[in-house]
Amino acid sequence: MYKKNKIIHKLIIIGSGPAGYTAAIYASRANLKPLLITGLYKGGQLIKTEKIENWPGRFQKTTGFELMNDMEKHAKSLQTNIIEDEVLNINHINNYFKINCHNKKYFSYSIIIATGSSPKYLGIKKEKEFIGKGISTCATCDGFFYKNKTVCIVGGGNTAIEEVLYLSNIASEIHLIHRKKNFKAEKILINRLYQIMKKKNIILHTDYIISDIIVNEKEIISIKINSTQKQKTKNINTSALFIAIGSIPNTKIFKNLIKTKNGYIVLNKKKQNITTQTNIKGIFAAGDVVDYIYKQAITSAASGCMAALDAEKYLNNLNLNNTI
Repeated sequence: MYKKNKIIHKLIIIGSGPAGYTAAIYASRANLKPLLITGLYKGGQLIKTEKIENWPGRFQKTTGFELMNDMEKHAKSLQTNIIEDEVLNINHINNYFKINCHNKKYFSYSIIIATGSSPKYLGIKKEKEFIGKGISTCATCDGFFYKNKTVCIVGGGNTAIEEVLYLSNIASEIHLIHRKKNFKAEKILINRLYQIMKKKNIILHTDYIISDIIVNEKEIISIKINSTQKQKTKNINTSALFIAIGSIPNTKIFKNLIKTKNGYIVLNKKKQNITTQTNIKGIFAAGDVVDYIYKQAITSAASGCMAALDAEKYLNNLNLNNTI
C-alpha cells in the first residue's frame, strides 16, 4: 500500500537464520510478499557449524553454511525480497511500523523478529581486546591459524565438544575447560570426545573456570584456571582460546518497544490461536530471541513457520487488500 508516498509492506522479517528464512518461505507461499532484512551476519550463527547430522532428511554430511545457503535459495525461489542491511530500531506509528536501518527506512503493517543470538563471553579482562589475537568464538573460522599448536576451549555444551572434534584434526594439543564435572552436550558427541581422546592429545579440566588471560603485546600466551571445588590453580600455555559457553539473544535494539525477560522476548500467548505475538499487536518473534530452553536450529525453523502463520492471520483481519 502507498500512503503519502510511503510503501508500506504487509510483512517485514528481521533476521536470516533458520527462523527468518522459514518465516519467509511460509509468508511467501501465503502471498504476503515479505521483505527480509538479513542483519549483519547473514545466515546467523549456524553458518559457523562445520557438521550437521540432526536435520531431518539430510543424514549425509552437510554444513551450517550449506543448509543456510539452501534456505536462502528456497526463500528467493518464492520471490522473497532479501535486503542486506542492519536494523537500528523500530518505531510504532498508528497501525504500522517504521523500521530504521543503516541504509534506508522501511514501513510495514507487521514484523517478525528473528534476529537470533550472539556468542557469550567470559567477562574477564583482556578478553574482547584480544579477539582475533588468540581469542575466538568460532573454531571453523579461525582454527586453521593454529595448526600444530596448543589451544584451549572453554564450555560444556554441544558447541564446545564440536569445537574439540573439529580442532582435533588441526591442533597438536587441546585443553577443554568446563566449570562442571559433567558435560551437557548430546551423548553422541560426548562419546565421540572420549573415543578421540584415545588417539589425540586432548586434556580435560572439569570443575575449573578461567580466571585470567596472560598476554604479550601481540597475542595471548597462556591462561590461568581455578578449581571450583578446591583451592587449586593451573597455568596452561596456549596459542589460542576458543570460547563456547552459549549465546545471548539479539534483542537489545527492541527492549524499549517490546517486553523482554532476561533478554528474551516475551510472547503473549493469551490470544487464542496466535502464540508468537509479542506484547505489541502486529509484531511477532521466533527462534533464539524467544527460545531459552531448546536452542536448536530445527525448533527455530519451526517457530519461524508459526510466526508466519500467525502474521498471516493478523493481516487477514486488517483487510489490507491493496498492500504490496
